[in-house]
Amino acid sequence: MKRFLIPSSSSSEQSEVSGSSEKKEDGKRKTKYRKYDDRYLDYGFTCVQVNNEERPQCVIFLKVLALESMLPSKLKRHLESLHPNVVGKPREFFQRKLTEAKLQKTTFSKQAKVNSNALLSSYKVAYRVAQCKKPHTIAEELILPAAVDMVTIMLCEDAGKQLLKVPLSNNTISRRINVMADDINDHIICNLKGKDFALQLDKATDNQKDTHLICYVRFVNEKKIVEDLLFCKEMKGGTTGQDLFAVVDDFMVQNQIDWERCVGVCTDGGRSMAGCYQGLQARIRSKSPNAIWTHCIIHREALAAGNLSEELHNILKIVTKVIHFIKTRPMKARFFAKLCEDMGAEHSCLLFYSSSRWLSLGNSLLRVYELRNEIYSYLHDDEHWFADKFIDADFLIQMAFLSDLFEKLNTLNKSLQDDDEDGYSQDEGMFGVANSPSQLNVKCQDLDDDEDDQY
Repeated sequence: MKRFLIPSSSSSEQSEVSGSSEKKEDGKRKTKYRKYDDRYLDYGFTCVQVNNEERPQCVIFLKVLALESMLPSKLKRHLESLHPNVVGKPREFFQRKLTEAKLQKTTFSKQAKVNSNALLSSYKVAYRVAQCKKPHTIAEELILPAAVDMVTIMLCEDAGKQLLKVPLSNNTISRRINVMADDINDHIICNLKGKDFALQLDKATDNQKDTHLICYVRFVNEKKIVEDLLFCKEMKGGTTGQDLFAVVDDFMVQNQIDWERCVGVCTDGGRSMAGCYQGLQARIRSKSPNAIWTHCIIHREALAAGNLSEELHNILKIVTKVIHFIKTRPMKARFFAKLCEDMGAEHSCLLFYSSSRWLSLGNSLLRVYELRNEIYSYLHDDEHWFADKFIDADFLIQMAFLSDLFEKLNTLNKSLQDDDEDGYSQDEGMFGVANSPSQLNVKCQDLDDDEDDQY
């Protein structure tokens, strides 16, 4: 009875050895799968190597199935459910499909190898397309055919065929532009780290009514002032100071840019941007107490221009109504152009005024003043009630004053955006701040179309 109650040590050791031999080292049993059989081609399947495993591959659409599907019943069910039109086909049919698939794979691998010169040409064309702000399809639809025609005529037909190797599809051009943009951004961030910098931020709305936050950066690199676009982010939610700061702070954290190096912030006068407590500039200064906030000079000009006297505002309203009266009617626009041509005018059309285009008001006023005689003749023949205004001396003097005023503002604004002029004197910065690396200020650029910043 003893041997039944107390098992012997030898038997227990044997059981442990036998149990361990049945298990794998990792504690899992090894699952066995079927190997590929040449008869599976009757169901339209071949095999491919995936992670050192044989997996079934359909020769119709080249779809690779799971390793567990290497069973005749599952392969037959796949053929009957997804390819019922080829059920019952002879083995030669699937053999032919397998041969075509191998040839297609070989052809694709050959075409995928792009010549280095063709690759460089593709990037050059993508750069030109991005620089001119043209649609990406123009490369494949216009640039490539035109280049082939020119090379074929000037050189030879074989040289023209070589250009067809340059990849210029819509997706390729888009991918090239994104790669170049990322590379430029990486260079800017690399040069920016460890240096004092200033930011200019503004909101902009595109033609789809989507709001974007645009950020420019300015810093000193190798004794030169560098200014470039840092990022342009779409605002998914609101546009409060907290929302705007969250976008900027997230970019700074992701790219490991030190906030304490920020020494200047330039924005418009909107509450979400310039608020002293909850605005974007206040939140940035909480991260960098030494940062100096500056109100953009072009926005200040726009605000000042919006506070014109009532008499000058009436002049602007009359000029705008006259422009719309002539320009918004195609027949009247053609008659006016013919009249200008007969009178020997330098121009033959008027210019629209758009409040979101900060140069348009000065250009529109200047064009109306230059064509004042032609406008009077046209309005007089049409018996328009504003015709007499264009022979009134007081009206013309006031319109000339407005035209000169906005022309000077446009000249100043364009000079501030010139790449060759930094807007600095030797002793003072553009905003009256000492021109030193610790007190950098951002050169103004108009990017805003807020209601309170329009003319």
